[in-house]
Amino acid sequence: MSRDRDFTRVGKALSTPARSVFLNLLMDGTKRPAGELAQAAGVSASTASEHLRVLVDAGLVSCEAHGRRRYYSLAGPQVATALEALGALADAVPVSGYRRSRQAQYLAAARFCYDHLAGRLGIALADAWTHQGWLGDREVLALSDTGADGLRAVGVDVDGAVKSRRTTTLPCLDWTERRPHLAGALGAAVGSRFLEAGWVVRHRSGRGLAVTQAGHALLRQAWGIDLHTDTPGR
Repeated sequence: MSRDRDFTRVGKALSTPARSVFLNLLMDGTKRPAGELAQAAGVSASTASEHLRVLVDAGLVSCEAHGRRRYYSLAGPQVATALEALGALADAVPVSGYRRSRQAQYLAAARFCYDHLAGRLGIALADAWTHQGWLGDREVLALSDTGADGLRAVGVDVDGAVKSRRTTTLPCLDWTERRPHLAGALGAAVGSRFLEAGWVVRHRSGRGLAVTQAGHALLRQAWGIDLHTDTPGR
């Protein structure tokens, strides 16, 4: 088999605005029903089903049936990583209205890229941990022994990440910051810990995150990070 890849099928699957809406919503690793996706894209249920079928056939989205309802999610972290990188090349969707403007600010400040932290929060953590020697070269973000101990100290399941079948650490190009944040099994473990500990909370809609007061305190005290955002804490 040739090493060359035929991007035609994937390119066609990404060629419709409604499908971009679906993929953007699913980038936080959630599973959403077709009706919710249809409403967000402003299309009918039948049209949404056709679009989702294309995304499933292209290997970008997976579908699970629960009773009569079908739930859709990204097909895996590798899809999220690819879409995040493509986001750095793609045009931004025009923002109109106060609500959508605030949502865009939330996304830029802190969000989940599938299962790991992204936006200014994700970049700030990668910068701080690299500076402290917890992570190695920014091209690979390899975990050091010091980093493993430091992350264990704040409750991150480092050992589970290292034993995972997934690659432990991966750089993922952040589409808003145009620099890599931490992905891979360790990135997922960090994201889970931040959510579990209440250092970040999900917004009611979209994939943005709010850094809580406890989260801001941890960031300042542990790693000297001050996000300087207007994202409200709780």
